Amino acid sequence: MSEGIFNDYGSYLRSFFPDFKVQKLSVNVGLTCPNRDGSKGRGGCTYCLNSSFSPRYVGKGGVTQQLEAGKCFFGEKYPNMKYLAYFQSYTNTYSSLEHLVALYEEALATPDIVGLVVATRPDCVEPDVLDYLAEVSRRKFVAIEFGVESTLDTTLERVHRGHTFKEAEAAIRATADRGIMVGAHLIIGLPGEGLLDFETHIDRLSKLPITTLKLHQLQILKGTIMAHQYLEHPEEFGLFTPEEYVEVICQLLRRLPRRIYVDRFVSQSPPELLIAPKWGWKNYQFVHLVERRMLENGWQQGDLLI
Repeated sequence: MSEGIFNDYGSYLRSFFPDFKVQKLSVNVGLTCPNRDGSKGRGGCTYCLNSSFSPRYVGKGGVTQQLEAGKCFFGEKYPNMKYLAYFQSYTNTYSSLEHLVALYEEALATPDIVGLVVATRPDCVEPDVLDYLAEVSRRKFVAIEFGVESTLDTTLERVHRGHTFKEAEAAIRATADRGIMVGAHLIIGLPGEGLLDFETHIDRLSKLPITTLKLHQLQILKGTIMAHQYLEHPEEFGLFTPEEYVEVICQLLRRLPRRIYVDRFVSQSPPELLIAPKWGWKNYQFVHLVERRMLENGWQQGDLLI
């Protein structure tokens, strides 16, 4: 679909698994976060609401039970599909090595699970955990997704992230140096940031050994600290129209090296949790608009780097 315009995550997975389709299955193993347990703060990041991105089968039972439920959820449409266990909710390296190994190995022992994707914070990856995951990566697919969110320390402090970009750089390099595939996550549109800042994010991350990049628009979700900030001072939030966001994404893609695969452009929170912006779009619809805009202008991923 997007071949020749930009490199998407699906094509990356197909290079690893050419014989069958692969789908991430989210699991919630009850871990927490240093921004919630008091180590660095309480209440989490100002924008965070984990229930906004967890599928309905997540969190019910242990690792095996959640994965089996996920397989049932997707298996009717693709009976020959294989799966990656996606440790998604909160900070999935924030525990003892012994506990983490038990969780990861239970996932890998589940039939049709062909690898691990572990979402975490840059300040929560100990060397022993990375060493273990490096060993696993020699026999299974393993990726670590880091929530970078912004490369500006002023923004990270403003949203109560609790780490610096320097810590993100160090974690990404330490992970890649061990041969583990690295993904990075960015939120486009955090308060106080504009297009030049978004371009800075892309330029800084492009200098790091990441393989995948996950983007999504800022969403204001009910029950978050940011929701209260938005309701009190909406003028501080430059939320995009869909058309504006398409243009921003196209310009960011043009600065992104071809070696980096794009995992996602938008996030889709449940309507009952979303305050703004209310687009009602699914990711595949947005992908089509980005592709059309890029094609109309003769743009491609990375063409500004040539």
